[in-house]
Amino acid sequence: MNNPTNGLENTEDRELRDVREALGAALATAQEHLEQNGGFLPFAVTLADDDELRLVLVTPGEPDPEGNVDTEAMLADILELLRQGREGYRAVAIASDVTLPEHGSDGIHAAAEHRSGGLMAAVIPYAQTDHGFTFGDAEADTNEPIVWVD
Repeated sequence: MNNPTNGLENTEDRELRDVREALGAALATAQEHLEQNGGFLPFAVTLADDDELRLVLVTPGEPDPEGNVDTEAMLADILELLRQGREGYRAVAIASDVTLPEHGSDGIHAAAEHRSGGLMAAVIPYAQTDHGFTFGDAEADTNEPIVWVD
């Protein structure tokens, strides 16, 4: 309540808080899935107008002959669902497992977007060890709006 406007949060502060909340939830959920399941498929987190965080998951298609799932198709399906429901969200974040050649490791990538235009993204490098997973520090990344575009 150190805000001089009678304790009311200004629009920019709320937007930043919403984007951080969605991004943080996506990164934490991805880390949890890695530790529990050894991996994760793309998913999204939405922050709804009712302040509830919700996961958005899609069913992967059939694996190819090498056992790989088409994560690009999953990301496209997730994006379509987010665009369809965007009127009820303040912010969304999409998380995916990525390869980080500059780190020589894999990473968790999450990109968040606010309906008012705020953007934030981060990457967390990780490695699997004999004792589970080790995670590097979160690094800022860039992203473009993809949900609230027309």
